[in-house]
Amino acid sequence: MLHQRKDIQQLKLRYQQTLANHLVTAVLILDESLAVCYANPAAEALLIKSLSKLYGVSFELIFTDTTICKSRLEQLLATGQEFTDSDIVIQFSESHQFTAEITASAVEFNRIPHVLLEFKQIDQQKQLSLEVFQQKQWISARDLIKGLAHEIKNPLGGLRGAAQLLSKELNAEQQEYTAMIIEQADRLTNLVDRLLGPNQLPQIHSQNIHSVLEKVYQVISYSSEQKINLKRDYDPSIPVIECDQEKIQQAVLNIVNNAIQAIDKHHNITLRTRIASNKTINGKLIKLAVKISIIDDGPGIPAKIKDTLFYPMVSGRSNGTGLGLSIAQTLINQHHGKLYCHSRPGRTEFVILLPLTQ
Repeated sequence: MLHQRKDIQQLKLRYQQTLANHLVTAVLILDESLAVCYANPAAEALLIKSLSKLYGVSFELIFTDTTICKSRLEQLLATGQEFTDSDIVIQFSESHQFTAEITASAVEFNRIPHVLLEFKQIDQQKQLSLEVFQQKQWISARDLIKGLAHEIKNPLGGLRGAAQLLSKELNAEQQEYTAMIIEQADRLTNLVDRLLGPNQLPQIHSQNIHSVLEKVYQVISYSSEQKINLKRDYDPSIPVIECDQEKIQQAVLNIVNNAIQAIDKHHNITLRTRIASNKTINGKLIKLAVKISIIDDGPGIPAKIKDTLFYPMVSGRSNGTGLGLSIAQTLINQHHGKLYCHSRPGRTEFVILLPLTQ
């Protein structure tokens, strides 16, 4: 142990005068056996481990299930041909995971070949790019649905009117057919209206966000057929916000109802509020925002619909309409806010961010 500490001290002194200690980019150096022999302060911060903890650790314990494999690094040591990989998921522990861009190159110390790994965390950039892409796709899908809905709604009105006029010329037995036409036309008109989504601008007033959430809690408690463990975790220090109470209530209610349909009575749903700082909402940096989280410990969202979750007519249930989350997205967008979701088996979290005015 004493010998190891001495080696670490010598290593620190050796590299102290180098640029590695002053780089913002994380740097790891692996010896010829591909074990960590140096980590600069940026790497220590990113991996949440000091050099004394990382020293001697095999790279395979850090880069598990990635394209950075032993054979590639051995080839690098043999040929000196560097390589760069992006979107490398590094899971250093069960609770610490991040995505990085990694450049591997060969260096020599005391004529012994070493591997220099330079990696940069890209989770935030990746998330921003994904959000911009999904927002554009959602707007395109919404506009397409609205265009189709209008094209369907106009002929439906004429069809219903013609059936009403025709029923006046028919006997009672034949009027049953026109009544069915009118009934189905009304049903389709109602569906089209839901596809078009909210068409009224929000009525903005100062509201206590917890009063809005309490109404959702009461509605669910009184109307839910199955007994749901609905919990509340509020931050009482959150000031009033400018919003349309009914629209925010409807958005949260849609999300909670979706969660109820995905879980059973043994699971929990939590309504949580917090203050979030320095968040990017629709391309703008917002200093302060109210963060509303709807969390459940159910099975999670199917992978096949994660990227299209907020599109109209997309549902994980065979009998679902796929309109609840799309309408919630529209309502939050009307408040210049953001709605997004993180999901894995055992935890699904829908997050609503609403800008908080000074």
